[in-house]
Amino acid sequence: MQRVRPAYRQVADELRSQIMRGALAPGERLPSEAELSRAFGVSRSTVREALHSLTSQHLIETLRGMQGGSFVAAPDPARVVEDVGSALGVLVATPHLQLSDLLEARLLLEPAAARLAAQRADAETVDAVRAAAHAPRDPRDPSGFIPHLDFHTTILMATGNLMFTMMGQPVSDVLRTKLDRDSVARREWDEVDECHRVIAEHIAAGQAEAAEEAMRSHLLDLRGLYERAASWRNRNGRNGSTT
Repeated sequence: MQRVRPAYRQVADELRSQIMRGALAPGERLPSEAELSRAFGVSRSTVREALHSLTSQHLIETLRGMQGGSFVAAPDPARVVEDVGSALGVLVATPHLQLSDLLEARLLLEPAAARLAAQRADAETVDAVRAAAHAPRDPRDPSGFIPHLDFHTTILMATGNLMFTMMGQPVSDVLRTKLDRDSVARREWDEVDECHRVIAEHIAAGQAEAAEEAMRSHLLDLRGLYERAASWRNRNGRNGSTT
């Protein structure tokens, strides 16, 4: 039997649909609670709950005062990425998301990103990629793990395609917080650094196929390192490896 959606969710879903298809534009003021109550045939408390739901999703903003009200929010990609990263962070505390899921997603996404970065690289992009590949280690993080992830984020950004960053950054954020970096030998991080320099030079030279293959090989090599460093387990006590 199909479950009936709560009334507030039906209201929120309809307003969200209007926002997503552009019927309600960024900055546009929504009707008042009383007007929405009459339009949807629900109580004002139901409307208020629907607006609260949309606010939590950063789709609307509520302002107080004489000129106040609820307004459609302008999209903020950084906030969307942060929200997705937070949601993934919750999921990795459950058996529903495993390490192998994150690694598989990266293996599909990042080699393609490296190819695209090589195809589109201009002088500024090349400088940024090389700088990320040669970034010095922070004394507070002798493993070099933070610049490691920053390099991968730079590659995603170098595509010039916001969707690559929005899809890849949350995965990096979860890995940043969920891996035991001290379990990896310094020698292994040195090898990672060298792989980054190779990928950066392929991108700088516009060698799209070589950049893609080098990134794929790099991520496959990282699988064992990540599996040993994983600090979350599935319900059987094993990490999320499928290998």
